[in-house]
Amino acid sequence: MQADKSTAPVLEAVGLTKKYDDGRTALDHISFSVRSREIYVMLGGNGAGKTTTINLFLNLIEPTDGEARIMGCVAHYEPLQAKKHVSFVSENVMLYGNFTALQNLDFFARLGGMTGCSLNDYRDALLRVGLSEDAHRKKLREFSKGMRQKCGIAIAILKNAPAVLLDEPTSGLDPKAGYEFIGLLRSLRDEGKAILMSTHDIFRARELADTIAILDQGKIVFEQPASRLQEQDLEQLYIRHMAGGDIAQAEP
Repeated sequence: MQADKSTAPVLEAVGLTKKYDDGRTALDHISFSVRSREIYVMLGGNGAGKTTTINLFLNLIEPTDGEARIMGCVAHYEPLQAKKHVSFVSENVMLYGNFTALQNLDFFARLGGMTGCSLNDYRDALLRVGLSEDAHRKKLREFSKGMRQKCGIAIAILKNAPAVLLDEPTSGLDPKAGYEFIGLLRSLRDEGKAILMSTHDIFRARELADTIAILDQGKIVFEQPASRLQEQDLEQLYIRHMAGGDIAQAEP
């Protein structure tokens, strides 16, 4: 399913740049947008700029130049307003191991100002991400990585934000957990979410994305709708562009 191009972007990077004091350029004037009902996947190796991009949207770091916008709010000018519109799931979900799944959802819901959630709301979110009822009252230290990831996205679902950011969310998941996770992201997209995901997993990118971008040395060196790549070898495209090929943006 492709995004409705007539709608305004939910997420937008405009000339986004990050340079550090040591002279290293982590991100070099990248621009892209993600609309409602779209999954935009950033492919790239370690140090390509994927996590830096997500951190700029979350205002964990400030840009040297350019803007990261969420629902029109510039992240580093209006951080509190921008964060109201976004949920985040990282590679290593930072939850409390001594809390049960239900307790984690309750804690993070209250931390995010969602004081009206009921026990049934928490149960429904956990069931939706595939955590069976018998896991709800288990402490997270007993969970596998896949189960922790599900708990993390249950928290994101509770927030019901229009944008979802995911940083290497399928890293380390077994095939079954990865398949279930992809199905869940598709359902969120179909509900109208704009999803920005970073990964180095080419297979997952092809299975999931509406738009695929390849980042290398802080630049977008390739960007295409996934529908145009059906007959192409994405792995070969990735290798070619990561080897320093010409910048190839989507055709008009």
